[in-house]
Order: sequence, then structure tokens, then C-alpha cells
Amino acid sequence: MKNKLLKSIAAVVILSTPALQLWAQGAAAPADIHHVERTLGNTVLVAGAIIIAFAIGVLLYLNNMLLQVQRVRYMDEHGIKVPEKVVVARKESWLETWYKRMTGTVPLEKEEDIMFDHAYDGIRELDNKLPPWWVAMFYISIAFAFVYFGYFHLSGYGMGSKETYEAEMVEAKQAVKAYLASQAAQVDETNVTILEDEGAIALGKSIYTANCVACHGTNGEGGVGPNFSDAYWIHGGDIKDIFKTIKYGVPEKGMISWQAQLRPEDMQKVASYVLSFQGTNPPNGKAPEGELYTPVQAAEQDSTGTQMSMVR
Repeated sequence: MKNKLLKSIAAVVILSTPALQLWAQGAAAPADIHHVERTLGNTVLVAGAIIIAFAIGVLLYLNNMLLQVQRVRYMDEHGIKVPEKVVVARKESWLETWYKRMTGTVPLEKEEDIMFDHAYDGIRELDNKLPPWWVAMFYISIAFAFVYFGYFHLSGYGMGSKETYEAEMVEAKQAVKAYLASQAAQVDETNVTILEDEGAIALGKSIYTANCVACHGTNGEGGVGPNFSDAYWIHGGDIKDIFKTIKYGVPEKGMISWQAQLRPEDMQKVASYVLSFQGTNPPNGKAPEGELYTPVQAAEQDSTGTQMSMVR
């Protein structure tokens, strides 16, 4: 039993160590303080759960021992032979004394002393006091309330609800930013946009050179495949149309699907590079194929009349 107690204490200490280390860092940013307080709260919660579970185990064990004591005493009083394997004290033990103190139990023979004068249908009511363990927990909770209020509302060290909210908002914004960054690879034909970054276009050119030149020409002049420099498109000239064509291919015309070989962001780069051929008029350009495509341009003017943006 001592070993179990020592193991429980060791577990509480181990669980508390990370939180204590964070707490010892001293001055920190609001978000860091929020993290420290949350870590401490989780540690206290886990430690409290362990202590409660351990206490329940101890109480069950002691209760079983108490029942054994009472069982042996009953067997002695009624002349029943006690099994040899049951080895417990026959007189009131320290366990019974402790149990009575913790629960405030009144012996059956003394219940007359705590009975009320009134009776209901012959039933007398006992004036039992609250168990000492319950009263102790009540006072401990009051003491904790004063400590909590003093720390979070008077000392200036604890974070109030407003500071906690602001810290959580900072964490939430960081989480959203990280999530959006992770979604960069989730480009598809419904949300793809034209890339204008020179580095991205250069990567698109390298992928085009390695995979598309044989059918569409080095300068997009066309060959087996259509010409990319004119305004005519077979499957649509919008960035989403081109991305979709690259992704799913056109098997009946020999255009394979590239979604198993290229990542979505790579297909986006290639599609953006393909659009860079528009209006270049390379030599030996293939005759136009498909239908004339006119880009949809939406220009927004600010108060000075300057063009703000253009969407293809």
C-alpha cells in the first residue's frame, strides 16, 4: 500500500514538472502566459484525477477491511467459526476509529441522543451532522475561491477573461494562417488562379519543356497539339479550363491525364506558363483550332481612375 502511495505521488510530480518549468520562465508574451496557464490547468486536472482515483481505491480497500472486521465480530458474537484465512482484529481497530472520525458516524446505541422530538407516522428523525470530510472539502473550496480571485483579478499576474480571449484570438489567427498555408496544395479546377510570380512561371516552363514540347512546340506554336499563342481554344482558354485539360487530359485526341504525374500546384504553374504564350506569334505557328476565346476582364477603378485589378 505504501508503494502505491509513493507511485501516485511520483506520477503527480512528473506530470507537474513541465508546467512548473513553463511557469518558471517569468515574464512572457500574453499568448505564452495563456499557454502556461492552460498547461498548469491541464496538469492540475490530470493530477486531481489521479489523486481522486487513488483516494477512491484507498477508501474501497479500507471499507473492505472494515467490513471484514465487522464480519469477524459478528461471527464471534454468534458463535460462528471464523475461517483461518481471515486474519483481522476482533476489537475496534484504528481503521474503525478513523472511519468514524471521517464520517461522523454515531453508534446505533447512541442514536437516541441525536433524535428530534417530533415524529411522523411513528418515524423519528436523526439530527446527523455533515460528514467531516464533506465539511473539509467545503472549506477548501472557499479557500481556493479566494486564491483564484486574488490571482486572476487582484494580483495582476493572472490573465482575465478579456486577456484570455485576446490571446486565444491570436492563437486562432495563427492556426488559420497555418491551415491556409497547408491548403496551398489543394488547388483544383474550381479555385485555380493565374500565377504571375517569375519563380513560379520559371518552374512552369521547366515542367512544360520536359513534358509538353513534343506536342505543343518549344514556343507554344503547336505541333501534334494545338497552338497556344493564338486566341483560339478547343477546350476553353480560361486558366480553369487549361488546368482541367492538363489534369484530366483528352484521351480521344492523345492528350494524357497528368494528375497522376504532376502535383496540383505544378499543373497550376504549367497552365500559367501556357497562358504566357498568348499574342507572342512564334514562327511556324499552327493554324488556329477551336473557337475564339475572349478573356473576361473585370476592371475596378479607384477614386483616381487607376485600374485596380483584372480577372481573366
